[in-house]
Amino acid sequence: MVNNPTTLSLEQIQALPHKSQVIRQVCVEGWSKIVQWGGLPLVELLKQVEPTPEARYVFFRSAEGFRDTQGDLYGYYETWDLASCVHPQTLLVYEHNGEPITQENGAPLRVGSPIKLGYKNIKYVQEIMLVNKIPEQVGYWEDEGYEWYGGL
Repeated sequence: MVNNPTTLSLEQIQALPHKSQVIRQVCVEGWSKIVQWGGLPLVELLKQVEPTPEARYVFFRSAEGFRDTQGDLYGYYETWDLASCVHPQTLLVYEHNGEPITQENGAPLRVGSPIKLGYKNIKYVQEIMLVNKIPEQVGYWEDEGYEWYGGL
């Protein structure tokens, strides 16, 4: 649900406005850590693609996948409300503590925001779609029983 669908390489994303911030990332399991994320404010990407008035949610698809007991491949995914995505501290992250983000931390791109619990900060972002309703598959952890909004 955008007026300007686009495909961008990592290099093209890195050429867009950059922001660096130190945040406290909080896990639903009770631990937290202080981390510096650097990357593209997600609001800047959303301005570029121009969401339609009907867009209400943002669906992220990860390159991360897993196989069930029958061997079928499933992917990791997440849904956010649009308001959280345009928050000034929500980033498409490609830097961790001033260095390129590592595979362990979600390279080449992950979502990073201090306004959401850790399970909402999806790693290995491959695709971003704007939709007008929450999809049937909301998010990997939410489909396992975690709370949908996951905000702090």
